[in-house]
Amino acid sequence: MDKTRHIDTVMQAVNSGSAAARSWLAASWRRSAERHGLDPATRGAGRKLDEADLRDHRRRLDRFMTVAAPQLDQLFGLVGNSGCAVVLTDQSGIVLDRRCAMADEEVFSHWGLTPGADWSEAAEGTNGIGTCLTEERQVIIHRDEHFMARNIGMSCMDAPIFGTDGQLVAALDVSSARADQTEGFNRLIAATVEQTARAIEAEYFRASFPGARIVVADSGDQATSMLLAVDSDDIVVGATRHARKALGLEPTGALKPRPASDIFGRGDGPTGFEKAERAAVVRALTRAGGNVSEAARALGIGRATLYRRMKRLGISE
Repeated sequence: MDKTRHIDTVMQAVNSGSAAARSWLAASWRRSAERHGLDPATRGAGRKLDEADLRDHRRRLDRFMTVAAPQLDQLFGLVGNSGCAVVLTDQSGIVLDRRCAMADEEVFSHWGLTPGADWSEAAEGTNGIGTCLTEERQVIIHRDEHFMARNIGMSCMDAPIFGTDGQLVAALDVSSARADQTEGFNRLIAATVEQTARAIEAEYFRASFPGARIVVADSGDQATSMLLAVDSDDIVVGATRHARKALGLEPTGALKPRPASDIFGRGDGPTGFEKAERAAVVRALTRAGGNVSEAARALGIGRATLYRRMKRLGISE
């Protein structure tokens, strides 16, 4: 589709009384025009931060970017030879990092996919990065699905990344300016982008709770990151966004401290101090391979005392 036809198509959808209700894409086009005041015919480069502002944006996510870098390298190793760029932005749509082949660098710089560029929906209208961040979900924006006519040569596959507090922290993007890239191939890339985004999310979560035990909850979906951070007292101190949703925890922000046993549904049997005592005895016996004498020494009590406690707690030898 040429740019003039694209502009006409976008404006027809924007001015339609029903298109936005029928199509998420038309709804995004309408947001771009009415909420953000954008014109699909706008030419020239979009907004870009200066070096000082870009350093400030990067500094806010310094630890996150360190964790994400190996995953970006791995993703680029998979898609880079097909003429794609790998891009990481913050939650506002500012490009923080980019991977692309030297032969493709001029192309992507021409498209404005460079560090410091603003690819929010407010700045560029419907696009992979901005729409992913606005709707907080995985999106594919294929060529003429973009709002701006100047962007219709690109295909963009994006997935959101959520932080340890359950809130949006970044977007992961793979963009291609190849004219022969099909929508089917885009879907294959999109699956890899989503998988990589969840891997970054999981690694960042682990790095954020270095002293905690990380428990992986079974979600039945390998694409999600259902992780819990449990401290030395068996108190849950952190949970990923997917874990929060599945387990009915606070959707965002700090978690209310909860015993791990409350979340995992082990509420039957002993309660209070008796429950904690039983758990301590079972752990000691397990570590000692069932040797009561060794377990008693580890607990700092006599063998006879441990036998009495085992009997009271209903623990067989």
